[in-house]
Amino acid sequence: MKLKDKVCIVTGATSGMGKAIAKVLSSEGGKLILSGRNKESGKALENSLDDAVFVPGDVTDPSYNKKLVDTALETYGKLDILSLNAGILGLGSVKELSIDSWRHTIDTNLSSIFYLCKYALPNLLEQENGNILINASIAAFKSFPNHPAYCASKAASVALMKQMAVDYAPKIRVNAICPGPVDTPLLWESTEAFENPATAVENAKRTTLLKRLGTPEDISKLVLFLVSDDSSWITGTTVTIDGGIINT
Repeated sequence: MKLKDKVCIVTGATSGMGKAIAKVLSSEGGKLILSGRNKESGKALENSLDDAVFVPGDVTDPSYNKKLVDTALETYGKLDILSLNAGILGLGSVKELSIDSWRHTIDTNLSSIFYLCKYALPNLLEQENGNILINASIAAFKSFPNHPAYCASKAASVALMKQMAVDYAPKIRVNAICPGPVDTPLLWESTEAFENPATAVENAKRTTLLKRLGTPEDISKLVLFLVSDDSSWITGTTVTIDGGIINT
């Protein structure tokens, strides 16, 4: 197993990509601390996995992120991997977007990464083989209508990844993935930002070079590669996984 006895915190674990990632990391021997707001979904996921603990809460709260790290140490005695997937959209143009929505989107998509890494880094450094993987988006590089907070937060998360890779090498590898249109609830919510919501997803599907949406399982396979020793010479890198849509 690629992650035997590795202890992983997975945020955004109760749905979409985060849920698929939790499943594949567990299947490869990972011991998981699951983070999410939906208590029912979180407990169901915990019960379906071999070795996992669900800790409900809001990643925008710094103390909750500390609790995730503390739970990993109290339960398993160490921490090896962070898989950071929590995210929201914050739809609306700059003129229309409320200040509260801007702040909540930045806090969820960006500040939460800082909080969890801040509390986790001392323990990751102790392992001398730690791994941080940020789930960003092609929105870090490609603009979409009425997504200013989302695009800004994703671009900043990629910059934060690169900075941490410089500061904490060689003991910790830090990378990011940038998915394109993946068939998750968040994708369908994002259609409301487009002029024709009913056709937005179908248009995205047609625009990819591979003529299909991504699946959460597509993303989880890449995540497994990047948090395992199979990618031991990769750090400070952004890997785009988007069916080729960024080239269209």
